[in-house]
Amino acid sequence: MAAAELPDDTLAGKGRPPGPLAEFWHYFSANGGAVAGLVLIALLFLGSILAGFVAPHDPAEQFRDHILSPPVWQAGGSGSFLLGTDAVGRDILSRLVFGARYSLLIGSIVVSLSLCLGVVLGLLAGYAGGIVETIILRLMDILMSIPALLLAIVVVAILGPGLINAMIAVALVSLPGYTRLTRAAVLAEIRRDYVVASQVVGAGHLRLMFMVILPNCAAPLIVQASLGFSDAILNTAALGFLGLGAQPPASEWGTMLADSREFVLRAWWVVTFPGLAILLTVLAFNLLGDGLRDALDPKLKRS
Repeated sequence: MAAAELPDDTLAGKGRPPGPLAEFWHYFSANGGAVAGLVLIALLFLGSILAGFVAPHDPAEQFRDHILSPPVWQAGGSGSFLLGTDAVGRDILSRLVFGARYSLLIGSIVVSLSLCLGVVLGLLAGYAGGIVETIILRLMDILMSIPALLLAIVVVAILGPGLINAMIAVALVSLPGYTRLTRAAVLAEIRRDYVVASQVVGAGHLRLMFMVILPNCAAPLIVQASLGFSDAILNTAALGFLGLGAQPPASEWGTMLADSREFVLRAWWVVTFPGLAILLTVLAFNLLGDGLRDALDPKLKRS
């Protein structure tokens, strides 16, 4: 039949199987919480990029006439400071907006470091086996035997306080999860027919590891990375609260909590809003991870 004689619905593509992106969105969008998390994360990224235009004030600017000014809806509040000011007169809303840059940057760097190193170690452990696997797994067991926050504190104590060292510490804490997950995925794939076929045609070890096996292990790693984003933000905020992460006057959310803890009974807003920012961001990434798991794991796909 000529193309001109095909029914309209055939020309429009009706009845064709959905593409990978359409199928992914179908399962992802079925999870309302995941969509809400994605929207919130998109707003965070947009707000951090446009922080200079969105924030009403410079985050370091001090308004000495408005020290510990309450939010605008509370008695004594000012329309110039919608969420109030802190103990030195800095606008809390502006500091929260600029603080999103720190949180997203921290999450991106920590996840990138731990994911890349964890994937390499996991591939080596699962592919090589033997003594290589034993050494890698025992090192991961040692890291996992120490409480995550305590290990991060020890690493920062050795390297010195600061945002960069805090990110290195959190990346080290996150490493065992990516390594073990990658190893488990490699062991599930390494005996499959497509891997054996690649070996038969002469594919080298590096090609087998990174070009043949790794792409088929990507789905669980993507989910773990999205969940690891929230862990990175939370752990770095905890280090900042302890004075081991970002240092004042940085507007990182954990540091904001540390600066304002002595005013928790006098000015509830100085601790409430940074805490809510951490809570909502971590929740958004966890919801996103749940949606990615539903969309990427074939065992969880529903008709």
